[in-house]
Amino acid sequence: MTFPQLLQERVAAALGSLGHALPEGFAVAVDPAADARFGDYQTNAAMVLAKALKTNPRALAGELAAAIDVTGLCAAPTVAGPGFINFAMAPEALAARLGLLLGDPQLGTAAVAEPRTIVIDFSAPNVAKQMHVGHIRSTIIGDCLARIARFVGHTVITDNHIGDWGTQFGMVLYGWKRDLREEALLADPIRELLRLYKAVNAESKVEEEAMKAGERADTPVRDACRAELVKLQAGDPENRAIWQRCVDVSLAGLATVYDKLDISFDHYLGESFYNDRLPSLVAELEASGLARESEGALCIFPEGDGAAAPFMIRKRDGGYGYATTDLATVEHRLRVWQASDVWYVVGAPQAFHFQQLFDAARRWGLPGRLQHVAFGSILGADGTMMKTRSGESVGLLEVLEEAEERALAVVQEKNAELGEEEKAEIARAVGIGAVKYLELSQHRLTDYKFSWEKMLAFQGNTAPYLQYSYVRTRSIFRKLEGAVPDLAGPYLISEEAERWLALTLARFAEVVPAVLEDFRPNLLATYLFTLAQAFHSFFEACPVLRAEGEVRRTRLALCEATSRTLKTGLGLMGIRTTERM
Repeated sequence: MTFPQLLQERVAAALGSLGHALPEGFAVAVDPAADARFGDYQTNAAMVLAKALKTNPRALAGELAAAIDVTGLCAAPTVAGPGFINFAMAPEALAARLGLLLGDPQLGTAAVAEPRTIVIDFSAPNVAKQMHVGHIRSTIIGDCLARIARFVGHTVITDNHIGDWGTQFGMVLYGWKRDLREEALLADPIRELLRLYKAVNAESKVEEEAMKAGERADTPVRDACRAELVKLQAGDPENRAIWQRCVDVSLAGLATVYDKLDISFDHYLGESFYNDRLPSLVAELEASGLARESEGALCIFPEGDGAAAPFMIRKRDGGYGYATTDLATVEHRLRVWQASDVWYVVGAPQAFHFQQLFDAARRWGLPGRLQHVAFGSILGADGTMMKTRSGESVGLLEVLEEAEERALAVVQEKNAELGEEEKAEIARAVGIGAVKYLELSQHRLTDYKFSWEKMLAFQGNTAPYLQYSYVRTRSIFRKLEGAVPDLAGPYLISEEAERWLALTLARFAEVVPAVLEDFRPNLLATYLFTLAQAFHSFFEACPVLRAEGEVRRTRLALCEATSRTLKTGLGLMGIRTTERM
């Protein structure tokens, strides 16, 4: 149990001994103290209860504090302000917890009481297009949530729902048949497919603008693209063969990016996987009365008299869109994979789509909890959407390669004596880690500026700083020049820097589960930064190798626990550590 959980039990027992009639549903909450000068943890239980018991909160806090048995756990509780009860953990409790952490691969993190089967939908790039900087947030946040959910005991299924069946394929098919350059396809398939798509899309937009202006009455290119897409969806052999080739070369390109990111998926079930299910699904929804026809299309209309747009599941031309495919996907995940939860890590602009999807799934009778894990945008240095000079989205592979190149330049400057292979390995860990950490250290709903200088800095809240902190912990043990000594207790924690580091280490088990409560990886990032700062303060104030006896063993144990916690925490963010930097 964590320190807050132990304190909650003690406070609850004290309340029981006082004989107060507690309100129904009341639960004691213990949280980290807002001001470390008053203690390590605090509870506002007396303040919450005082109103129900019609008594003075500070007086009740004093009565409660005196009744709490804190033997072996903390110093005598103190009362502050209007009725907060503060707790300062005892050195012997911190020493005992240090021993527990060193003996536990989970570093004190308990498995969830009720494990769930969670499908996490993230990344989801479109086939025949390059991944761009806009995919960073979904890909990295989704991977981090998957790692943490598995760490705490959930069964996790990761599914990369690639866009391999959408409107863009009508344009790619039309362009392929009209203007494919085979040599260019063999040399750089994604670039050639993107060229075809852009050329056809540009023509289609010109037609549409001309039609709006009354300069023409038809849109032959757009109509031809739609016809190619309908043929593909109907199983036309030629279009299916072209489509399959596009998918194959695109997946090979995606593998290059995911390998760099050290991210893998359990499934790549794209939109095409559900194509055969769509006609019967639509028929079921229509027969049940949930969907009805409107102006030639089939839609699920919102409940009540709301003005919200309908959820279109079959277009007027007989084709299907994202709404239909997404319903089939939800059905598969909940009924075939027997998932209890599905998390969609998708940008905030798609909020209304998921609101419609979740409502349709609920009314259809699908079981399970559906969650849209939304996020903001990545901005350039000028505060606008990050684009290339030509106005296009920055390629994700370009970002990752530049991160490695910049990190390699730093490594060469700081450690020119290292071998080239080791330099490259360190540069990859530092460069890719910097990109991931810049993302995960932000609150997911905020927009943030992408800054090379900030992300690769060796000072401040950055991945290089945390990776360097890990390296510093390992350097202590390298200096021993022999077998690592027995680090088993007992330990003696007497200095304030030792106490603060031990307390911070104990909080890992509190922070990790909290990340999943509101899908906030930045909580883990903030914790690891705090831990690194606590370690550096300890390292400066408390000599390790010059100490002797129980003091030396305690300090080595603190270094080892810090090392393991940094490595584990960064690993949950998908960030690698290295032994040297």
